[in-house]
Amino acid sequence: MRWFKGIAIALGALLAILVAVPFFYSLDDYIPTLEQEASARLNEPVKIGKLRVATVPLPHLTVDDITVGKSGDLKVGKVTVTPDLWSLLDATKVIKSIEIDSVVLTQKGIEKIPAWTKTDKKPEEPARIRVEAIRLQDVLVKLDTASFGPFDAQVSVSGTGEAESVALATRDGKLTAHVKPEKAKYRFEANAKGWKPPAGPAIHFDELAVKGIATANDAVLDDVRARLYGGTVNGRATVGWQKGLQLKGNASVHQVELKPLVPLLAKGVNVSGKLNAKPVFSARASEAKQLMNALHLETPFDVRDGVLYGMDISKAATSLISKEGSKGGETRFDTLSGHLVMDRGVYRLTQLDIASGSLAAEGHVTISRQQELSGRINTKVKAASVTAANVPLNVSGTVQNPVLMPTGGVVAGAVAGTAVLGPGLGTSVGARVGGWVEGLFGKKEETKDGKR
Repeated sequence: MRWFKGIAIALGALLAILVAVPFFYSLDDYIPTLEQEASARLNEPVKIGKLRVATVPLPHLTVDDITVGKSGDLKVGKVTVTPDLWSLLDATKVIKSIEIDSVVLTQKGIEKIPAWTKTDKKPEEPARIRVEAIRLQDVLVKLDTASFGPFDAQVSVSGTGEAESVALATRDGKLTAHVKPEKAKYRFEANAKGWKPPAGPAIHFDELAVKGIATANDAVLDDVRARLYGGTVNGRATVGWQKGLQLKGNASVHQVELKPLVPLLAKGVNVSGKLNAKPVFSARASEAKQLMNALHLETPFDVRDGVLYGMDISKAATSLISKEGSKGGETRFDTLSGHLVMDRGVYRLTQLDIASGSLAAEGHVTISRQQELSGRINTKVKAASVTAANVPLNVSGTVQNPVLMPTGGVVAGAVAGTAVLGPGLGTSVGARVGGWVEGLFGKKEETKDGKR
């Protein structure tokens, strides 16, 4: 076995060199050369703090304090490279592992990754260096308005040097993800518990499971399942980023409690109850931060056993001669159903139908981008002063301070009836006549989007 003895002698000599290098040469002398080569390769300025060689527990090289980009788009605390000593005599050198610790990647850095990872190697050219495993620890991604992480990740590499899988887990244990390359595609799966997304509305997911396939241009989330706020959401979505950002998808919402959720999605809106809905949504934007403002969503909805806060519909319908209308209060309901269209920050609720005990109401309401309210609610209330009267109410004010005011015809009729027949019966009869006349001559057909 002369070949084995020869290899052993060569390895022994190599180990002796590795042990001796730190005592006879300063590795810091090589830093300028490495910085220059890395900067040329990435087309970005690269700074390196320190180089070290160690032989325990295995011979390895450590690079400390790496910064890429003028504004620090990527910062790495430490990179440890452990080679396979047996491969140093072969044409293809093998790196047993690369460990990367304390990474901070900015939004600008993410946008530069495609340029940084671009290779000039021809497909048929054999790799001169093959990496078997890559481990990342304590990684933090800093987006423009939020952060993701810290998390750890591990990349498994095949014998041919291709990535076989990527496993990721946040350090708090709330999110795990797996990615498996399949030719030009990547199959991924993510699972979360007690988790909030790093960007967008701060929705708390009790459980979230996402499966899909991604390419260089888009990702198809073909199975999304979530448990949140006492209910469930199932759906699918497609995200594209080749020319700006595109989003489209649909979902099925079942028994989700609205009170903690709605303020996260629509500022100032306050309603409770269990929601059932089937939203269909889409959006186009040049940047991720613009996506929510560009969202278009349509859905029928049904809410059970809830409360509309900030308005008392029954009070407004029975306070007919008030000059200021009804402000504040709340409306409890058994059912609230209708159709919602949300388009670039404007909400249109049409085909509204509210039912609760003595109250029945139908109509439409629009919420502008400035949170201003407009619309009409036609009510029917059984009360002592106005028995089963049909009272149309104009909706105005803002989301934070809504105002319900009987229409002009109803108010005029109520005032006239009170003057002729007195309070109570006169008010009721006058309101009926005023509402009937207004309905006969003033009502216009309502379209699906709430316009008249």
